[in-house]
Amino acid sequence: MANSNSWKKIFDDYKILKHDFSKEPFYLSAKDIKKSVQDFKGTSEKEVRILCKMDTRESLPDIMKENGLILLPVKNKFYVIVKGEGYIDIPDVEGEAELYNTKLDFDLDTTKIGDSEMQHLDFAYASSLIRTFMGDNSLVLTIRGRKYTPEFSYKVGNNTLETKSVQTEVDAGYEGKDKIVLIEAKNSTTKNTIIRQLYYPYRQWSEYTKKKVYLLFFEKRGDEYLIWQYEFTDKNDYNSIKLVKSKKYKIV
Repeated sequence: MANSNSWKKIFDDYKILKHDFSKEPFYLSAKDIKKSVQDFKGTSEKEVRILCKMDTRESLPDIMKENGLILLPVKNKFYVIVKGEGYIDIPDVEGEAELYNTKLDFDLDTTKIGDSEMQHLDFAYASSLIRTFMGDNSLVLTIRGRKYTPEFSYKVGNNTLETKSVQTEVDAGYEGKDKIVLIEAKNSTTKNTIIRQLYYPYRQWSEYTKKKVYLLFFEKRGDEYLIWQYEFTDKNDYNSIKLVKSKKYKIV
């Protein structure tokens, strides 16, 4: 990993491996990280935002991989290093794609320009694919972009983490008569993803509404649209995530 050298120095400077992770997490601020890596030359080696972006198992720095550790934000510019599993596998959706007839009665020219995950998601929604997958025709787009979480606590392994005012980003959120559907979207094959990307928005919106919050992971691959539905069996347990169902479509 490109940032492994930076994280090795951070671990050495703050003697992080000497910490007893069975008792409590190790707390680290953006200021601490910045101070430790100030002499590195490359932007990716010393920019806190880049160093703390660990969206897949592959992006974990070596020292964390080797010691079963993950990094989680607990407040704006404050993090914890904790022992535990931070990622979930995204299994392939086997078999042929189901042909899905768009509910639109005209062609959308604007969705064909570019190749962003947002436009693929918008096209899937405009075609009523998201409503069909969820079996809910009442869903309308109401959530998008970055927001800050309210205060909540949750468990990772033996540790309870207190979290407040962490920035989250939802690619799209839909509200229906009795549910909220939040989507994390990608436009390339994803083997695994950090649970936090699903868990923090889930906890955030669960605090704001009495409606049930559903979580979808969405991918566009070639001309196929893949959707996975996940849920947390215990609202307070980061690792209680499980796959509910998955489908693969071609929109015609």
